[in-house]
Amino acid sequence: MKNYKPAPDLLKDRVILVTGASDGIGAAAAKSFAAHGATVVLLGRSIRKLEKVYDAIEQSGAPQPAIYPMNLEGAAPKDYEELAVTLEQEFGRLDGLLHNAALLGTLTPLEQYDLEQWAKLMQVNLHAPFLLTRAVLPLLKKSTDASVLFTSSSVGRKGRAYWGAYGITKAACENMMEIWADELETNTPIRVNSIDPGAVRTTLRAKAYPGEDPNTLRRPEEIMAVYLYLLGPDSRGTNGQRTSAQ
Repeated sequence: MKNYKPAPDLLKDRVILVTGASDGIGAAAAKSFAAHGATVVLLGRSIRKLEKVYDAIEQSGAPQPAIYPMNLEGAAPKDYEELAVTLEQEFGRLDGLLHNAALLGTLTPLEQYDLEQWAKLMQVNLHAPFLLTRAVLPLLKKSTDASVLFTSSSVGRKGRAYWGAYGITKAACENMMEIWADELETNTPIRVNSIDPGAVRTTLRAKAYPGEDPNTLRRPEEIMAVYLYLLGPDSRGTNGQRTSAQ
């Protein structure tokens, strides 16, 4: 999978929603999906950053993307429902969903974890992926071949001291992915998997490891093969799997 060679038109005519699309892995994924033919919906809280990704995709000659500004921290169920209505009006269906947006919080012992920050991470890292998946499920069912991809982490697969709410939300998302996968496996065109990007040169990684030399890490663009495989038709039959990009 890591050595996967995607066809140039792998995602032709597919509509894919990417959360946290303003920078890092989300921006790289959006550009990569567009380069392989997808119409990408860019979701994030910074319109300025989203516009930068939008411009890069448009200038590349790829299908024209769409921008949907949303602050997941303050989003309520009705906001996700409104997003689903907009997507249905504009595209009629959804073929892919990448849950990439996340907050790190602080690396703190659970005993001392700030409760306000705990609630914030639960909202963005756990509640948002659930509410968004639930809201767009009817659109995914309208696709002939749909893929939902949750972003995990090594600390979500094995608990580690001080990773607090981040590690716990990632572990919960792994379990949620498996529940969705099991429930949707029969009688729907939807497959659901998770991916651990590994050590990648991103802002979140820099916050977690401030003393690390970023030049020793792979760039987001270098791990896109697995993302393309899981969002494209070649991964049909892959469902409920915890995958890794490195």
